[in-house]
Amino acid sequence: MKTRTTPHFDRAFLKFSAQVRRIYNKQVSFLMIDIRHPSLRAKKYDEAAGIWQMRVTSNVRAYFLIRGGVYIFLDIEKHRD
Repeated sequence: MKTRTTPHFDRAFLKFSAQVRRIYNKQVSFLMIDIRHPSLRAKKYDEAAGIWQMRVTSNVRAYFLIRGGVYIFLDIEKHRD
């Protein structure tokens, strides 16, 4: 699998601290190995649109699509409680 980001994701990503960006990169490495990795808590976020959600930190989530062997990251944001 490969990864790709959208311009929207890139803009949102830069708003986070360097620490959160490092953790995101670590989580993506886990995603590349196994989408079921326990720390990701990956799940379908929007079944109809095919959007997945993964945990970056306890209060940050990343949203992505899976298309043709590519994880396409759409957004990253603080998790709403």
